[in-house]
Amino acid sequence: MTNTQTNNRNLALVRWLTYLMFMMFAMTSDSVGEIIKEVKREFDVSNTEASLMHTLFMVGIAFSGLFLGFLADKFGRKNTIILGLSLFAISCYLFLVGTSFAFILGLITLSGIAVGIFKTAALALIGDISTSTKQHTGTMNGAEAFFGVGAIIGPLLVAWLVREGVDWKWLYVIAGGLCTLLIAMAYKVDYPEFKASDNTAKKGSNFVSSLKLLKNPYSMGFSIGAFLYVAAESAIYVWMPSYLVCDASSLEDTFACYASDGQQMLAMYAVAVFFSLRAAGRFVGIWMMQRFNWALVLMLFSGAILVCFVGGLMGGRETALYLFPLTGIFMSVIYPTFNSKGISCFPKAEHGSVAGIILFFTAAGAAAGPLIMGIVSDAYDGEAKYGFMVATGFAAVLFAGLLYNYIFNPTEARLAEIEKTEYL
Repeated sequence: MTNTQTNNRNLALVRWLTYLMFMMFAMTSDSVGEIIKEVKREFDVSNTEASLMHTLFMVGIAFSGLFLGFLADKFGRKNTIILGLSLFAISCYLFLVGTSFAFILGLITLSGIAVGIFKTAALALIGDISTSTKQHTGTMNGAEAFFGVGAIIGPLLVAWLVREGVDWKWLYVIAGGLCTLLIAMAYKVDYPEFKASDNTAKKGSNFVSSLKLLKNPYSMGFSIGAFLYVAAESAIYVWMPSYLVCDASSLEDTFACYASDGQQMLAMYAVAVFFSLRAAGRFVGIWMMQRFNWALVLMLFSGAILVCFVGGLMGGRETALYLFPLTGIFMSVIYPTFNSKGISCFPKAEHGSVAGIILFFTAAGAAAGPLIMGIVSDAYDGEAKYGFMVATGFAAVLFAGLLYNYIFNPTEARLAEIEKTEYL
């Protein structure tokens, strides 16, 4: 086998390892809705207390992205990935001995920090294994597609465990087992050689250098876009079930307002349909982003999301039943492309720090969006539609920003410059 064939095979292994990392942690992160139900029963906590399972995980990711994103640039992608995966595996195995709610919350926070460490390194690694900014975007969509698969597997696994009388904590033990396997694979695989640029070597990669990226218009532009997108996206999987129910006080009448059995079934599994459409759309996005203008696609898809939100509000739950899950198709390529183009605006030696900044705003959007919606809904007698008005506002601002991006294309020259210096 020639050196070229060996190198191509090794890069393929690294790419698949990255995909599997995304799938593994999505199994836990996107199962939070199912887990919260069990946590409330087991520890007898309120809705607000149980919601900390989601909030503290996101806080951990945000903290890690902002304060530790530079690790991948300072110590290399492989070392940082193994560090993050090791912390995640430890936190998962410790769930078996968790007997108090406070201890569980501590593990959730630790797992969020661990995800932030290995995810920023994995995002930086995508730049190392890409030969162009277009391929970078395609690979990013592939990674997020596998995240989407994990988001489907996780909740189904929790539901099966509970139905079989098995403690929900075993989801984390299973994830820990997969994580241990990934650590072994990461240790064995030869990663692309990473070398900091002369400029980066002189300045050094640290927290201060990462904070300077907050002043950069490219990193901030894509970070704000990620915040708006995730705030709108989380509205669907967090609050759509509350919007679609007919009578939350009665189990028999939960979906009685829908005329057909098919509609009732769709209302029951609306979140699963959303996740499935999002995952399918990301696999299509691998092909799409190689052939179409990314700015045009994002502008059109964000406009479609806004139409679905407005239509679901104006038409009521009977219309939202179809339009809200449908947003999964249009949301599919937006976040991976934000990540890819935002990171691609910088030299590879800074990809870890940039990925950390974007990840911080991503986690902030996931935490703040549903919280703001809940506060607004509570102010209007708990009506979820008022919270969705807030989400529609997020979607409207996102569309306006992507329309501006398409018309004026402010990143075109920057991406072309990076293409010449970093990829060719």
